[in-house]
Amino acid sequence: MTHFPHTDSATAELTGVRLSYPKGPLVLDGLDWQLQPGQVVGLLGRNGAGKTTLLEALLGLRETDAGQVRLFGQEALKPDDATRARIGYVPQHSDLFEAFTPAQLLAYFRSFYPRWNQAKVDGLMSRWDIRPDQPIRKLSGGQKQRLSIIRALAHEPDLLVLDEPVASLDPAGRRDFLRELVGQVMDRGATVVFSTHILSDLERVAFNVAFLNGGRIALQAPLDELLDQVRAFTGSVTEMATLMARLGAQPLKRTPLGAGRERVLARLPAEAAVPAGVAVERVNLDDLFTELT
Repeated sequence: MTHFPHTDSATAELTGVRLSYPKGPLVLDGLDWQLQPGQVVGLLGRNGAGKTTLLEALLGLRETDAGQVRLFGQEALKPDDATRARIGYVPQHSDLFEAFTPAQLLAYFRSFYPRWNQAKVDGLMSRWDIRPDQPIRKLSGGQKQRLSIIRALAHEPDLLVLDEPVASLDPAGRRDFLRELVGQVMDRGATVVFSTHILSDLERVAFNVAFLNGGRIALQAPLDELLDQVRAFTGSVTEMATLMARLGAQPLKRTPLGAGRERVLARLPAEAAVPAGVAVERVNLDDLFTELT
């Protein structure tokens, strides 16, 4: 389990969070998670792992059974207006008031936020070809998704949470949005967390990845470090135990192969050198997703 020490500077902090559905399974099980200013974190997990539930708990939209969730140092369930104004959220399925036009929708939301970048709104509406006077119900699925994103970006939030934000976009639309997403962080030091099942998109922009498995964050780390440091080793159980100790490696997953042999996915210290003759393989993000979720 990844342990996150308490810090008052964290954008968001979840400690010991447990959550289950009424008369249903446990979804989050003693989960600890921390998001720091300026981080872009891609949240990965299998379908049904609880990614949407976790993001809703993070934002105080779903009450937990146990544990604590804090946003900018405040209880997530009781944020003040100033804290709410620092948060942007794009849910998996947005309610966009379909009788409104985009212009009416954005004017409505503008009234809630003291910090609103109309120039950004106008630029994105033009670039993403969304007519401000067309009823939202007549927009395509991709256009509605883009409009949700514009609404979330317009007030320049310090925390931007996106649940499968590019699912309805074509490849060109995804690339354009992801460039905008990275710009939010580079320009203003915002914290961004987004779930996605499109690993190639995540590789393009996520500086950090977090793997949700078994109701907990199994691992969170910078993506480039993981790809550089994680290896898959194969050998006898005894050999693997000796090798892990010798290298000072962090075993992430052990898979029995039979006949006293196993495959060990392990994260190596930066300075570790694998001895010659050891059966070892590099891994990519697809491998990490398969092994850790």
